[in-house]
Amino acid sequence: MGIVIGVVGPHDLVDDVAATCEEQPGVSALRLDYDHESQATSIVEAHAGAVEGWLFTGIVPYMLARDADQLTRPAAFVDYSGATLLSALVRLQHEGHDVTRLSIDTLATGDVTATFTEAGLPVGQVRTMPYRAGVTSAKTAAFHRKSHAAITCLSSVYEELRGSMHVHRLVPSVHSVRVALRQLLLTAEGQATEDAQIALGLIEADSDEGLLREATALGGTLAAFRGGTHLLVTTRGPLHDATGGFSALPMLARLAGAGNRVVRVGFGLGRSAAEAESLARRALSRARRIGDVAAVLSLRADTDIVLESVGTAPAPEQNLSVIARRVGLSVPTLEKLLEAREAAGGEPLTTKEIAERLAVQQRTARRMLYRLELAGLAERTGNLTSGSSGRPLTLYRLTI
Repeated sequence: MGIVIGVVGPHDLVDDVAATCEEQPGVSALRLDYDHESQATSIVEAHAGAVEGWLFTGIVPYMLARDADQLTRPAAFVDYSGATLLSALVRLQHEGHDVTRLSIDTLATGDVTATFTEAGLPVGQVRTMPYRAGVTSAKTAAFHRKSHAAITCLSSVYEELRGSMHVHRLVPSVHSVRVALRQLLLTAEGQATEDAQIALGLIEADSDEGLLREATALGGTLAAFRGGTHLLVTTRGPLHDATGGFSALPMLARLAGAGNRVVRVGFGLGRSAAEAESLARRALSRARRIGDVAAVLSLRADTDIVLESVGTAPAPEQNLSVIARRVGLSVPTLEKLLEAREAAGGEPLTTKEIAERLAVQQRTARRMLYRLELAGLAERTGNLTSGSSGRPLTLYRLTI
């Protein structure tokens, strides 16, 4: 089974970086290019459910996405220091430029100094502007205008300066791409192995109402178990996200608030189904000793974690990312659907109304609702005739 890497960068770099990635057996690249590095964050947010890892063509888009808390998957960026910078210096010298009087953006001053020192070049008149949050391309361009020649890592800065001064743009070397990809694959493999651990939950509740919806939010499935207990099957990754890092279980309070006097949940996390079930039994037994409303997660090495209950507020925001991956929709789309549900006061909405709220065509809205329906997050409540000979409008109640 292959791994999909999202390659994010400017138009003229993404294809080459993606092609280098795809030289690696089992790797396919999703090419995601932008006009300006400021668009990187929205690109990552929109495609988070389609990749197992992110590779950025430089540090700036990586840092923008990271600082916006959008990197929910392993991520790496191609480093332009070392061999990439040295290659640029050789080229500039060959073209007759004085490489000892340059301005260089984005790269750390220490990395620049190390490269110049290794090349036997003085750095006394080399000006650097390392990347830091909040620095715009306009400020970076203004920094370079005080120099005779410039080296930039940013396509936007290159486009702004190339008509007024000599500017060289750093681009990823094949070697640098391979180094970054190797680092990313090692990280992604480790997380995939960990996230794939089986998580089994044994649930005791007075009623099964709402259990299917909670299981779906955890990216799992629900089945009847022995003695009126329900079995929830998921994996470590979604459970980790939904519990805020194994600290609180929002579904506990929601089920209790729905009229269940007793809600006990025991989760077991193991490398096999048998191990996870054994641990889930231990966790449920511990939850019974705690009280009528309790949840416990049992791990190997005799480790038990009591999952705190939280208020009856909607599921935390990170659950949307779990749902988004499960149904193949973006988090912003789910947020708009939640807004539509709230605006309707929980009443059913027609496909036309949802299409208008999302600014999409009705057939697109129908596809979205069908995905949600399959996941147990929307239910059809009937049809509404439009008063014309056209297709009746289906009514949906959103249960996200």
